[in-house]
Amino acid sequence: MSSINICLSIILSLCYSYFISSKIPKGIPRLISLLPIFYLFTILPLYFSSSFLIGLTTFFITWLANFKLLLFAFNQGPLSSFTQRNATNLPIFIFMASLPLRSKQNMKNPTKKIPLNLGLEFILFAILLELAFHHKSQLHPKLILICYCFLVFLMIDILVALSSNIVKIILVGFELELEPPSNEPYLSTSLQDFWGNRWNLTVTNTLRLTVYNPVRSALSKVVGRTWALRVAMLATFVVSGLMHELLFYYVNRVSPSWEMTGFFVLHGLCVMVEIGVKRALRDIWQLPGFVSGLLTVGFVVVSAFGLFFPPIIRNGTDERVLEEVGFCLDFIKDKMFQFVGYFR
Repeated sequence: MSSINICLSIILSLCYSYFISSKIPKGIPRLISLLPIFYLFTILPLYFSSSFLIGLTTFFITWLANFKLLLFAFNQGPLSSFTQRNATNLPIFIFMASLPLRSKQNMKNPTKKIPLNLGLEFILFAILLELAFHHKSQLHPKLILICYCFLVFLMIDILVALSSNIVKIILVGFELELEPPSNEPYLSTSLQDFWGNRWNLTVTNTLRLTVYNPVRSALSKVVGRTWALRVAMLATFVVSGLMHELLFYYVNRVSPSWEMTGFFVLHGLCVMVEIGVKRALRDIWQLPGFVSGLLTVGFVVVSAFGLFFPPIIRNGTDERVLEEVGFCLDFIKDKMFQFVGYFR
């Protein structure tokens, strides 16, 4: 199946969801009507041979689009706001479902303390990519992992920001405000702040709606509000870990080692402990912001070194993705030089 056919299948599937499934009563009936779409979106990454495109499709479609449609089945989430089933809202529905976007909900964009714009992020990404790929043998392995940490952040930020900008250009004239992809996660002051308010906000919001809120609501009357919150939080991290395992299973086609799930479970448990400790010491003692920030970022980086990156490096995923992305950047760079030379 070609890339064009895959894109067409996604668009047609979302048209079906918009015009047919939306007319079916919310709940189980609508969920059943969407089952073929869930199945199609789950197997689509298998039709690509490129590691980067497999990862991208798994993230955008198999994960986020399926989760958004799951919410849509119960008339919740970002897609549920499109209640008027007409051709005017259809493009917004398709973009919101298939790209890592969420509309602004009465919130002001946070003012960045470190002014990283999309252009500067591209430059930093290109520099780090050059270091990590072309000069890997000359760098200490730990420096390579630090580069990977920045590359993951920049890649997600660039992809989501590009998606937002493309949608704004295509849907000019539509009333659509989109929230930023992240909120300077390197300035987090706690793990709760990192995962809940700063890192990859589209995924955070989607998991909150699909996992955290339903689990907390279902358990509140059974085990009480405090334990329901804890279980819901841990369940959210477990689901995130499993989706990362699925993503890299598609890319590598090898049995998962469950290290990534361990990474997210570890962070889920640590967030639970952190919240409990902060509540207990709230009126007694508090760490200065810069100290808690260093500890937070340091813990995320060190735990990623030990659990998140090893299965990626072990199976050569990092080199394949960097090679493909590097090839694309070299192609863009050559075209830019040709364009500049044309006017000389």
